[in-house]
Amino acid sequence: MAIVPDDFEVPLRFGTPFFVLEPLGPEHNERDYEAWSSSIEHIRATPGFAGRRWPHPMSLAENLADLEMHRAEFDARTDFAYTALDPQTHDVIGCVYVNPGEAHPGGVTVRSWVRVTHADLDEPLREAVTDWLEGECPVASVSTSRQ
Repeated sequence: MAIVPDDFEVPLRFGTPFFVLEPLGPEHNERDYEAWSSSIEHIRATPGFAGRRWPHPMSLAENLADLEMHRAEFDARTDFAYTALDPQTHDVIGCVYVNPGEAHPGGVTVRSWVRVTHADLDEPLREAVTDWLEGECPVASVSTSRQ
């Protein structure tokens, strides 16, 4: 089931001086794989990821299948995964997941991670995305894994 109305134009880009978000997809495969696979312990320690199935070791081909799934969900408007890119180098520095609200029907829950080399962006990314969604997204509420 779509988490936003059919007439809502889902944003394809959002940025700050520290990161740029765009829909996560197969074109990010190698950069995404390198980012998360080099930061597994940091991601597992990030609020919202403890006790989850991911991250776990997988091949580049398995990662590609995962990114294809995320793009299909984005296109179906059921979940939205964004890659966070360095605005200068376009390296993947993290990801943001916008999913149907776990605790609040009609709302969304946001989880995000950054690679260990960008750990200082954990909270600023989560806050900026939450503020952005609260201002732009027609949902009942926006919550994060910290709430």
